[in-house]
Amino acid sequence: MAPSAEPWRVTELGGGSVRASDSGIRLVLPRAGSRAYSDAQISDYSRRADFSNRPPLRLSLRARAKGELSGTAGFGFWNQAFMPGQRGFTLPQAIWFFFTSPRNDIALAQGIVGSGWKAAAINTRDWRFLALLPLAPPGFLLMRCRPLYDALWPIGQRAIGVSEVLLDPGLLRDFHSYRIDWLAGRAIFSVDGEVAHQAENVARGPLGFIAWIDNQYAVVTPQGRFKRGLLAASGEQSLEVCDIEIRPLV
Repeated sequence: MAPSAEPWRVTELGGGSVRASDSGIRLVLPRAGSRAYSDAQISDYSRRADFSNRPPLRLSLRARAKGELSGTAGFGFWNQAFMPGQRGFTLPQAIWFFFTSPRNDIALAQGIVGSGWKAAAINTRDWRFLALLPLAPPGFLLMRCRPLYDALWPIGQRAIGVSEVLLDPGLLRDFHSYRIDWLAGRAIFSVDGEVAHQAENVARGPLGFIAWIDNQYAVVTPQGRFKRGLLAASGEQSLEVCDIEIRPLV
């Protein structure tokens, strides 16, 4: 672990590495192949029992990316639905700034493309999603009819607590300031001091903090398309984060 990575838990998988930088911490994939998962990340947990972040609190940091990102990257709070070494699966919850490269297609917000640089939230542990879950198989078929998708998917989107906005991908080329104000039942996302998005019906916690970069992709759509895989990257790609602060809001 690089000294600058303390007190974070460091994860380095495949070709991923966590390095000290002049400004903070660089999460680096020097290379990535499509046959092995590569990940570089810092977090404040090693198991779900360690999750300690609850509203009201504020996450602030500065970040930039280098290279042609191929996979996913970002920072914020989540509950890591699949956790190595722990049994079971938990329904996903997240409040974060989230990048996905074009091979990804996570198209759960109506009118928003399934990849890109986003401020996003999801809360599938809401009672509305649990109530609709038995209807998922026929629902996938109904969503393949465009008029029904236009009319009915807003109900599904609210049920899974998906709220997101596309950000200018050019922001990633240089350092910018990002902030999440996580309040009871909502979250406010800001970039360089300007509000970029507000999400309602967000998770109430506890969640873990994470910042990461990896080479995976996923396809998740209301029409029932599900796929995941790995992407190759010929050159180095990285996410650099600095001035990370998580503090209570009073």
